[in-house]
Formats: sequence, C-alpha cells, structure tokens
Amino acid sequence: MSDGYPTAAQKEALTLICEHDGLDTERLAGHLVSARRSSPNPGYARAITRMAGTLVWRLEAQGFITQTGGAWATTPTGRTLICCPSGPA
Repeated sequence: MSDGYPTAAQKEALTLICEHDGLDTERLAGHLVSARRSSPNPGYARAITRMAGTLVWRLEAQGFITQTGGAWATTPTGRTLICCPSGPA
C-alpha cells in the first residue's frame, strides 16, 4: 500500500483474481510469474510466490478480496476499483 492507495502490483493481482474465479494464492503466483520476463535467478519464482501472499493479505485487509473455500474472489469494492464487472462476491 502506498498512502492507503493500492499499488500497481496490488491492482495487477486484483485484476487477475477478478478475471479468474476461484483463484488461490499459488495459482495467482503462477499468473504473476507468467506475466513477467523470465529470470536466470533460481529464487525468482519463489520471490514472486512470496509477493503473491503479501498482495492477497493486503488486498483482503483493505476489503478488496475475500477468501471462500480456499480461493480468492473480488468484493464489489475491489471490482469497482479496477472496473471489473465479473466475480461472485
């Protein structure tokens, strides 16, 4: 979070969650890794996976996503933030 506003990474994660119903943290991490150029650093994918965990924690704390049955879904507030019409929550 930057002064209470979602960061670009948070908005990217929120968009991915909105576009993929029932996205868990591990699958979110996979989408985040796929969206970036590959890296020769062997710890790169693990770092993105940790980042995904932090992103969902912050998005949930802000009320933009909710967890249902082990999967993340956007809330109406989260969908409004990124102008995403879909989502079950």
